[in-house]
Amino acid sequence: MSDLRETPLYELHVALGAKMVSFAGYAMPVQYPMGVMKEHIHTREKAGLFDVSHMGQVILQGDDYAQAALALETLVPVDVLGLPEGRQRYGFFTNDQGGIMDDLMLANRGDHIYVVVNAGCKAADIAHMQDGLDGIRVTEITDRALLALQGPAAERVLSTLNPAVADMRFMDVATHDLNGAECWISRSGYTGEDGFEISVPVGDAKALAEALLAHEDVAPIGLGARDSLRLESGLCLYGHDIDAETTPVEAALTWAIQKVRRTGGERAGGFPGSAVILEALTQGATRKRVGLLPQGRAPMREGVPLFADEQGGSQIGKITSGGFGPTVGHPIALGYVGADYTAHGTILYGELRGKRLPLTVAPLPFNPPNFKR
Repeated sequence: MSDLRETPLYELHVALGAKMVSFAGYAMPVQYPMGVMKEHIHTREKAGLFDVSHMGQVILQGDDYAQAALALETLVPVDVLGLPEGRQRYGFFTNDQGGIMDDLMLANRGDHIYVVVNAGCKAADIAHMQDGLDGIRVTEITDRALLALQGPAAERVLSTLNPAVADMRFMDVATHDLNGAECWISRSGYTGEDGFEISVPVGDAKALAEALLAHEDVAPIGLGARDSLRLESGLCLYGHDIDAETTPVEAALTWAIQKVRRTGGERAGGFPGSAVILEALTQGATRKRVGLLPQGRAPMREGVPLFADEQGGSQIGKITSGGFGPTVGHPIALGYVGADYTAHGTILYGELRGKRLPLTVAPLPFNPPNFKR
């Protein structure tokens, strides 16, 4: 793995006995000696520490926040201008066909916008912003690591380093000192649990991680459990459940398009693919992302074709993510099906090794969220 990039916590992962794998050009821990199943349960019951330093951290700065916000709104179907200072919002870049180029988090930090993008799309996203945001300085932050502390004990653990974090609500952002380091903190994450994402100077990252891991409720968690946690929470993984050929309406992400950017809103449209997306918001999509529960104990994974009938008939969809849900105790999956098959309780069939096995369309998320509102 010598050609892979390393995060500032690489040596700590190795010291902790992590199994390292290639992920988005980085050497990343997929699991630790505890194992994926126990890491997953530990995060749901206590607190897990994730290294997400491979993700892109970007600052957008204009003459003021409003200038940067209005510029960014030409690339995303999200209300950036109306986002209050100290708050964060989920969004996505769209292309001219209405497809999702990447999903992201954006925050109003007073005089600038702080954006976090996926590792695999980082270079393309930064180029996209540099090309598309006239008069806005686009700066990739390369001197900070990114950690995520997730789970019901996260607030109690982080409060031992700074009690002020307990006052933060879901999607708040703030700057606080942690373990002697100036950290940019958001109360968010991608597990469905309460928790925090922490941007910390590279030189302080290892000491902060060790300080958190010293707490009896905290364990290091790898990519394996990160994936099963987000799947149970019904959250999309870019490149699997959403991609450049999937619209936000098909992906059931319409909640992330605020009223002000929709038809009839003050700043309706004006983003790539807006005609396609706004029409789909009104007319509906021909296919949609749904939750799926395979009947039995065998997981159905990405790529499994879906049918309406046990025998014969045309393919009506496919699974985009699937596996075993350790918290819910049975196989779960996400997939796309034709609009006629999205009703909860609908029985479909996944073709596995030439045999069609039943699964049920189910509401999302599979595991209820545990955010602090």
